[in-house]
Amino acid sequence: MAAKILANLIVMGSGMLARAFVQAYRQALANASKSGVAQETLQNAAHRASKVMTEQEARQILGVSEETAWEEILKKYEVLFERNAKNGSFYLQSKVHRAKECLEGIHGSKGEGTPS
Repeated sequence: MAAKILANLIVMGSGMLARAFVQAYRQALANASKSGVAQETLQNAAHRASKVMTEQEARQILGVSEETAWEEILKKYEVLFERNAKNGSFYLQSKVHRAKECLEGIHGSKGEGTPS
């Protein structure tokens, strides 16, 4: 008899705990949507998903303009790449490399110079 009462108490207690958890989760979602946290999280996730470098960002990293010849872009790339290789900044070195890759695709599609 005592085991049956104990089992009923455990089942009822876990049911109450589950309902309280669901209610707290719903309230947290409602609070997040009111404060804009949910939208901000979605925007940040979408921004992280698009890791493609823009042409403007690539030109800014290499310090070149739209009128700069491909040979000049390569010279800037080599100087910046070597500078960061000597100083040990792998992050900046990879940014410089990605910028060159981005502009390489753009110059290749325009048929300007000889991207290699």
